[in-house]
Amino acid sequence: MAGKKLGIAVIGLGGAVGTTMVAGIELLKKNKISKTGLPLADVKADLIDYEEIVFSGWDLFGADLAQAAKTHGVLSYEQLAEVEDFLKILKPLPAIADSNFLEIEGDNIIKANSHTEKIAQIRSDLRSFKKNCDSVVVINLASTEKLIDENKEIFKSLEKFERAIEENSEEISPAMLYAYASIAEKIPYANFTPSVAVEIPALIEFAEKNSVPIAGKDGKTGQTFIKTVLAPALRARNLKVVGWYSTNILGNRDGFVLSNENSLASKIKTKSSVLNDILGYEVEDHIVDIRYYRPRGDNKEAWDSVDFLGFLEQQMQIKINFLCKDSILAAPLAIEIARCLELAQRSGEKGIQEQLSVFFKSPMSKGNPEHAFHRQEQMLMAWLEKHQANTNFGQIKLMFD
Repeated sequence: MAGKKLGIAVIGLGGAVGTTMVAGIELLKKNKISKTGLPLADVKADLIDYEEIVFSGWDLFGADLAQAAKTHGVLSYEQLAEVEDFLKILKPLPAIADSNFLEIEGDNIIKANSHTEKIAQIRSDLRSFKKNCDSVVVINLASTEKLIDENKEIFKSLEKFERAIEENSEEISPAMLYAYASIAEKIPYANFTPSVAVEIPALIEFAEKNSVPIAGKDGKTGQTFIKTVLAPALRARNLKVVGWYSTNILGNRDGFVLSNENSLASKIKTKSSVLNDILGYEVEDHIVDIRYYRPRGDNKEAWDSVDFLGFLEQQMQIKINFLCKDSILAAPLAIEIARCLELAQRSGEKGIQEQLSVFFKSPMSKGNPEHAFHRQEQMLMAWLEKHQANTNFGQIKLMFD
């Protein structure tokens, strides 16, 4: 949709994925890169144009995005040189910090003593950003918070959750506070992290009440993406998976956070959830291992060893070695999620957006979530076709037609 400006407010703006998103859109505006890697680039539904996207957001580190991008080392020298002056202008807003949930010590922190004050500041930031945009979407790209029990009583209803906010409950995480503030401002929210955020019943109820589209959780970028493509094929051939060993190493800030046992538990939970649902049975020897390995930076390496049985109970194996760039895979997905959430809100849709399942490891759903990649893609394309532009547009082509 030409001429409509979409603002993406990023939680974790100064991280590797956040800076890659901003730099990528700016390079597109300058015609310095193609749209390779953007899954919906050739879909002519009524989505906001990439060139009409602008950014704001929060981060625990206050460095401008040029300095942050240099630290992360994702952009090539030529790409950084092209957008460095633009990135220098952008500095993250002060963020919510809570060492009970995330052991990262930044110096760009909201000065507030209560949950109510923190929410008020985030809401004020969003209102200021929205003045310069036709619409705004919030994307959570922050580092992974520790695993929490989302079945606690205070998360079960909006009334109980709001009472817990007033009482400054230590059970409420920064991710939940951002989600609450976003929904309170009637701004769509997506959780691209494994942290528990908008997925709790209280915030789902709030999103329905305020007519706000929401989506999550944990962006499906690399190893799990491959797993959700391969597992349905094995099932279709009735090949029995008896073991699936997945391990990966990465050395960026997210990898450092995952060296904390509590944060790692959140990540492993979302990465481990898909296989049994796709295959229809429990794979007893399904092992997921993640290691922080500093020399790799944003270059992630994932190994998968799949053991399966065929006819006559004969054993076979598949080996996969996936060398990928974490932020290069993640940034375009976060951009597409924002464009789709904006379209959902403009179309009067609210609550959980199941059609965005293709972008997530642990997709939010009103029933049983769909994990198989090809079915998730069909869900998204069917939804986009309903919202196709009125001119020069026929059948939407599947990404893997």
